[in-house]
This record gives sequence, structure tokens and C-alpha cells, in this order.
Amino acid sequence: MKQDSTRNAAYTVDCEDYVHVVKFNPFDSGDACSLIAYGGNNYVVVGACRFQEEDAEVEGMQYKTLRTFQHGIRVDAIAWSPETRLDALPPQIRFCTAASDRKLRLFTSDLQDKNECQTFDGHSDYINDLVFSPKEGQEIASVSDDHTCRVWDLEGNEKAHFGLRSPGMSVCWHPEEAFKLMVAEKNGTIRFYDIITHQIILSLKCEQMPLMSADWCLKNAFKIGAVAGRDWLIWDVTCSSYPQDKRPVHVDRARLFSWSQVNENLFATTGYPGKTTTQLLIHHLGHPQPILTGTAAVGSGLTWHRTLPLCAVGGDHKIFFWVTEM
Repeated sequence: MKQDSTRNAAYTVDCEDYVHVVKFNPFDSGDACSLIAYGGNNYVVVGACRFQEEDAEVEGMQYKTLRTFQHGIRVDAIAWSPETRLDALPPQIRFCTAASDRKLRLFTSDLQDKNECQTFDGHSDYINDLVFSPKEGQEIASVSDDHTCRVWDLEGNEKAHFGLRSPGMSVCWHPEEAFKLMVAEKNGTIRFYDIITHQIILSLKCEQMPLMSADWCLKNAFKIGAVAGRDWLIWDVTCSSYPQDKRPVHVDRARLFSWSQVNENLFATTGYPGKTTTQLLIHHLGHPQPILTGTAAVGSGLTWHRTLPLCAVGGDHKIFFWVTEM
């Protein structure tokens, strides 16, 4: 693993394929290493990372592939299950993917002989995002261009079905708000649903389109962030249904928004993949300008480390990692 200053990334990992999506495990897996999964054109790779920022004995970054899972089709989204444990005997890896054939695939592996894959059918159009319930991991929520949010059990049975007024772009489940689901729609509306009664609890308005991505802040459950058009937008749900703060940041359209897992004022956005590069911006709410700008060759995906102010973006046969200050 080498320091790669030409592209502005602190570290890079070489991959065998174009990386469409990359995801750090946001849950504690009981091991010192961080799990990361990335998806290519027909497989998912699960690997373990360690960084010098968390372990002085590591020189730069260590990365090791744990297993490659055949997928057979392009991977569009990945979600980790909180049931993933590396400290169990045998260990358990569990994650779910969304693919271009409008199906969800649930993978369960002990990294040895047991490798199971279940397929969930139901969506009639492209699936944009998915997430596991953060406490027990017994349910998966997904949103789609078919104007629905669906909640599934681990057998693939549909437990809930929310009709939307436009494509569902993002879905989030907060560990402190286990009975609420946040769904962001392309028309600029973000709604919170009660998982038990299926009622809408709260609606937020963007007042601009298209909303492409939204995220629920782990460190402060009252904070919601999104990108729509060229802007990032931040809500404080205790104050108003309209954004508290917004700023134009990307020359073209913005594509992804993701909160840091360690700081409620730190977040990242990416621009639309250009002809050659994708711009990554890291923002701090106390600073008027982005605190870090990076570029990745035709980058896609955006994910933050569970315990470090470090994020990753996928690209052409590479994953790029950027480190920032708290």
C-alpha cells in the first residue's frame, strides 16, 4: 500500500475490476481490523483494513482480501448486517447487495465452507439503496425507482411496503431510533416512517430537485444531510422542516452525501462522475470552504470508517482513501 499524493488520496488499494460501490462495515465486528466490501461488475470482495492512524505499528495501511463472492451481475449497492462477527467461532460475514436485475441478494459466509446466497424479488425497477435494521439485523429496507420503500425479513418476505411519490434514493435506519425509517425521494422530500404503524411521522422539504442522496447523522440523530442539484443541505429536525444550512459546492450535479461516523460536523459529498474524474469534497460545518478536495478516476461510492475521520471512494480498478482532521 503506497501513499498516493498525485491523486490526493492518502492510500489506495488495487482491485481487479472497476469498483461501482464501496462500504465500510459501520458496526463493531469484534476485531481490530475494519471490514470493507466493494462491488464490481460481477463479484463482491470483502477485505480487512488497518491504518497507521489507529495503530502505530502499521506502516500507512494494511489491506487483506478475506473472500471474493461471485455475484454474476453488476453490484449497485451494499449494506452490512450488524450480525457480522469476526470474533465468533466460526466467524460470520453477512451483507446484502442490490443489483441491476432489480433483485436483492443476501450473502452469509463463515469465510470457509459455508457460503449462502438468497435472492429477494419484488422491486420492479432499479434499487438505489438498502440498509439493515441496526440493532438485531433481522430486517432489510430498500428503496427503488419503482416509487416504493420495502422492508424484508431475512427469508425475503416483504414485511412492509411504503408507496412513494417519486423514486426512492436513500434509506437510513438509526441505532437510536430503531422504530423509524428515513426515506429520501428524488422530488426533494425526506420522510420518516413509523415501522410499527407504517404512518408518516415527519416530512422534510428540500425545495429543489433532483435530490440524489441523503444521510442520517449517527452522532446526532436530529441532523439530516442531503445533496440536491449542486447543493448540500442540512436539516435540524428540532427546528424546521426546511434546511437550516445549504451551499452550492459541485460545478455539475452533486451525487452522494455521507456523514462521518465520528463527528457530527464532518461530512463528504461527491460530484457526478465526469468524463475522467469525480470530485470528492469533505466539509466541516464550522468552515465556509471544503476542508479537503480529492479527485478519483471515474469514482463511485462513498463511505466513512467506523472510528476514524477517513473516507473511501471506489474507482477504476482502485479504492481511494482520504484522511482528514477531526
